Amino acid sequence: MPVCTDPATLDGLAWLGCYLTTGKHLAFYGSFGTVLLLLAVTAPTALLFGFGGAIAARARVLPVRWLGRAYIAIVRGVPDIAFFLFFVIALDQGIEWVRHQALCPDWTLPVRQGSDFVVCAAAKMPSSNAPQWVHEVYGFAIAVVTFAIVFGAFAANVLHGAMMAVPRAQIETAEAYGMSRAQAFRRIVVPQMWVYALPGLSNLWMVLIKATPLLFLLGIEDVVYWARELGGTKTPQFTDYPHGDWRMWYFLALLVFYLGLTRVSEIALDRLMARLTFGQAVAR
Repeated sequence: MPVCTDPATLDGLAWLGCYLTTGKHLAFYGSFGTVLLLLAVTAPTALLFGFGGAIAARARVLPVRWLGRAYIAIVRGVPDIAFFLFFVIALDQGIEWVRHQALCPDWTLPVRQGSDFVVCAAAKMPSSNAPQWVHEVYGFAIAVVTFAIVFGAFAANVLHGAMMAVPRAQIETAEAYGMSRAQAFRRIVVPQMWVYALPGLSNLWMVLIKATPLLFLLGIEDVVYWARELGGTKTPQFTDYPHGDWRMWYFLALLVFYLGLTRVSEIALDRLMARLTFGQAVAR
């Protein structure tokens, strides 16, 4: 805005209005959308991982059953922050190593050089000359996969228990009427298991919401990153609007945002539960 050209001439509400509409603040406001996008993409992806893990955990083939139960046990047994910090690095280096083997077959130097991981320039992911948005999308995609694997393991445990909670007599009745095991699973188990799974999945959704600040640890400029940067004491080299330590106010805004998001989620989940249990006799 033209009025914001010279911050030194501003004071009061005019100063505050110009301060809150700087480019960095617009990025801060956009980071709330990043959190919502992460939730919108991660939730169904984690549910897909969880469904696959739950099916594997109850498979008749022993190695598949072991694999499903190992996935649930290992990921659930490792602290989230440790898994996030490890898996992001491991996945990134794994992708670059595969590209390195495919694109640079004549490379003679070892990839592991002490504590350094060195691949040819063509194998870098993304490449150093890629636009900034490519780097941001790549980092976001890595974060989604990491979140999905972690919370997919918890979802798998919930869904496995829900599948086991469907009365066995109903499955046996379906098989007696000529349904195969797969048909009984699709037509009897899957439609009914959501009633048993939803309470656990609801809690998991709340935990996922509270885990989104971990994006900050993955190098993504999320709400926590901008709240810390904008709220701290700044010098004119960072902004034309220097101020004292305002982090309390920025993190208060995050508190209000997360409380509002969880409240909206509670209302939506209660309505979904009421719809799923409509016409069913459930224990109260």
